[in-house]
Amino acid sequence: MKTLGILGGMSWESTISYYKLLNEGVRGKLGGLHSCRMVMHSVDFAPFAEQMGSSDWESITAGLVNGAKSVEAGGADALIIATNTMHKAAPEVQAAVNIPLLHMADAIAAGAEKCGASKLGLLGTAFTMEQDFLSRPLKEKYGLEVIVPDCDGRSMVHRTIFDELCCGKLMDNTREGYVKIIEEMAVQGAEAIVLGCTEIGLLVKPEDVSVPLIDTVEAHVDLALNYVL
Repeated sequence: MKTLGILGGMSWESTISYYKLLNEGVRGKLGGLHSCRMVMHSVDFAPFAEQMGSSDWESITAGLVNGAKSVEAGGADALIIATNTMHKAAPEVQAAVNIPLLHMADAIAAGAEKCGASKLGLLGTAFTMEQDFLSRPLKEKYGLEVIVPDCDGRSMVHRTIFDELCCGKLMDNTREGYVKIIEEMAVQGAEAIVLGCTEIGLLVKPEDVSVPLIDTVEAHVDLALNYVL
């Protein structure tokens, strides 16, 4: 088994899901008392959130690069960034280390293939929905079409990610709002919805909606397990 490096803590609410699913996945494959070999660099998320708010991506990238070097020095054979938004800095992170970065876009594409979807609705932070660091590789590498909610929908999703989900607050009225947005994208032709923030899957479950969901935590874990095993 190879050793996986994880950049976590963004937020720790979803990093817990990564840790649990990775260990369950290894035990499911190998049985007995087997668990996932991993090295984790978990950050203090508050400074990162402030830097995002001020568009200080240079400082964010520097922090992620330092974390990537840390897990590489700790013996990791590959690296994942356990968050969607921070894949904005993925090229710089990959360039700073000699181990492969297992990219979220590849995980999403694998999830789309599983459910036979070629047009995806994307939820996430405003950065993820409005910039192209995920949608561009999905289109250019895999030929997938990506749509996002309207301005009001994007604002609601972004706000609740930081104000609620990253703080462990799972509100019924927020879930209802997400479901409404998801169903609207389904009407626009989305064949699957990408839960493109790693906390959204804590709130919205497959049974809540009529369209398939691609939970990026689960998809990313599957990609990582395929590598380490």
